[in-house]
Amino acid sequence: MSTPTGGPGSGARPGAVAIRDVGPRDGLQPEAPVPVADRVRLVHALADAGVTRIEVTGFVSPKAVPAMAGAAEVVAAVERRPGVTYAALVPNLRGAEMALAAGVDELTVTISASETYNQRNVHMSVAESAAVIAEIAVRAGDAGTPVDAVISCAFGSPYEGDLDPADAVALGARLAGAGATRVTYADTTGMATPRRVTELAAALGPGPLGPDGQDVGLHLHDTRGTALVNAYAALEAGIARFDTAVGGLGGSPFAHGAGGNLATEELVALLDDLGIATGIDVERLVAAALLVEELVGRPVPSGVAHAGPRTRRSAAT
Repeated sequence: MSTPTGGPGSGARPGAVAIRDVGPRDGLQPEAPVPVADRVRLVHALADAGVTRIEVTGFVSPKAVPAMAGAAEVVAAVERRPGVTYAALVPNLRGAEMALAAGVDELTVTISASETYNQRNVHMSVAESAAVIAEIAVRAGDAGTPVDAVISCAFGSPYEGDLDPADAVALGARLAGAGATRVTYADTTGMATPRRVTELAAALGPGPLGPDGQDVGLHLHDTRGTALVNAYAALEAGIARFDTAVGGLGGSPFAHGAGGNLATEELVALLDDLGIATGIDVERLVAAALLVEELVGRPVPSGVAHAGPRTRRSAAT
């Protein structure tokens, strides 16, 4: 993959984009539990498609999120592919220690830009969550494992309404200063619009970027049907890293109104048409999305999963 140009706030569309598929975790977590072996099948299907960053599970309480039970078993059963990063969500230091012991390559931690949402979601203040993330970053740093801090409600809160993008950016800077390797701004309940994405990118400014230009990313949900157009606005603003979920499933079981994630195959199909490199085979992604349908027992919301990419040959005349 070529190195992205520009960066958040630069206004330069990147030449390459990094995608982390969160389908095996975020996509499946609100669903009825899927057996470990089938979750592993999905991880392998994504790697077969060329996805090089995959969030495979979450080390969370199985009582709170039954679909993520057996996290260590999932990690142990995955056949590691060279060049693929296998990540896991962790809610606290104990979860982080379990994930590190299981051998994951990256930790994902979450915090909210909305004080009310953070209290309702994890029963802590934003300040308390930031302190927990700092502890996790120290432990992960000792193990040489990167930490991606995901800031939920970065584009607005279902409880507090609009939030100042400068506040979300300041929280991201605080987490980076505490040891987070990457920061991802999440549209948890689908409140983002292209204007608000552009405003957040402007608040980020060109700033110093990591060596791959991808230390700032977006995690978009399609609650109001705006995820793909928001991703396009982010590309135009120079953002070169995205979280997506194969098939477009997902959403927090604790966030009322949280729709599915931006579908990986929909974003890759758009990027292919724009000539932006991902290293991902969209046809194989479609096959993975159809596997998701089989696993959850219902159609996925992704249009590309059902219609295919626009250049697929058809028997229709």
